Amino acid sequence: MRRNCRAARESSPRSARVVTVTPSSCPGVSRASEEAAITELDPPVGAHDHVAGPLEAELTLVEFGDFECPYCRDAAPVIDEVRAQLGERLRFVFRQFPLYEVHPHALAAATASEMAALEGRFWPMHSSLYAPGPPRLTQPDLREHALAAGVDPERVVWPATRLVEDRVEADFNAGVRSGVRGTPTLFVNGVPHRGDVTVRALVAALTA
Repeated sequence: MRRNCRAARESSPRSARVVTVTPSSCPGVSRASEEAAITELDPPVGAHDHVAGPLEAELTLVEFGDFECPYCRDAAPVIDEVRAQLGERLRFVFRQFPLYEVHPHALAAATASEMAALEGRFWPMHSSLYAPGPPRLTQPDLREHALAAGVDPERVVWPATRLVEDRVEADFNAGVRSGVRGTPTLFVNGVPHRGDVTVRALVAALTA
């Protein structure tokens, strides 16, 4: 992953025509083989994670996500509603899985969110990056997101973001070890979620 960190400091005119690597769009990968590859969450949720909700909540939803992925962007309001319905019973964990080879701004967005996390503003930045509408993830856009999240805008762009490249890489490698091959990949109470990404399906899986 480190060889692609240059993407974190560049914008690209290809951003309007990117695709995502998912079971349905990855050539030669069937849904069955994709699901078989996902085994268990490694490492388990811990102090290193970004957690929204009580640390000792009875229910856990983990997402490996990409801020430029259209499917992750569609899933964001669904997860918000799941969190609203389950309240203090649920902890939601977000781990970085930027598909930087097909989403030219994903890595920059991931490192920007990690810089916000250093100031205790990960979740406001997460919400701003996933705001409804097309992704806005160029360097000027990231500065605007930082202002919305209450973060110094110069802290979320390169070269400042070199400080957290290892943090993003650690999440990405955790995803690889956990069998993640596309985004969003969800784990429900430590188990890969095989069903639809809808409020009804996720609440049912979490509370089963």
